[in-house]
Amino acid sequence: MGLRRKSRELALQFLFSHDFQERAGAPDLVTRDWERFCQSFEAGQKAMPYGRSLVEGICRHLGEIDALLAGHSHNWRLERMSSVDRNILRVAVFELRYGDDVPAQVAINEALEIAKRYSIDESVAFINGILDAIQVAGSN
Repeated sequence: MGLRRKSRELALQFLFSHDFQERAGAPDLVTRDWERFCQSFEAGQKAMPYGRSLVEGICRHLGEIDALLAGHSHNWRLERMSSVDRNILRVAVFELRYGDDVPAQVAINEALEIAKRYSIDESVAFINGILDAIQVAGSN
């Protein structure tokens, strides 16, 4: 498994726990919570910087990311999505929109591989459909 995949998985795990605890996304809280999270789990030191940049970026752009997800997930409100799927999508959308060094196809493929590991089989197609729609809309 590549270093960036580990970072994405760390970000997913953090975001999932943040959702579960219904924590606010204020930057100072996110930074403090990220540090606590990394101390509590055996996360590879090399994976932490990119994971942190994902988490901070997602929290900074959460409203925009969630609006994109809501606009492209027909018949699914964000609240109805599983927390795992919602946060896999958030990581991928952040990389699609704000990750200048991540090709769109890489962001989508990574999201699908992570979904295969952390979610149910049906989620892979669900995530793929939403990310494809967002990618197509962004390239127009």
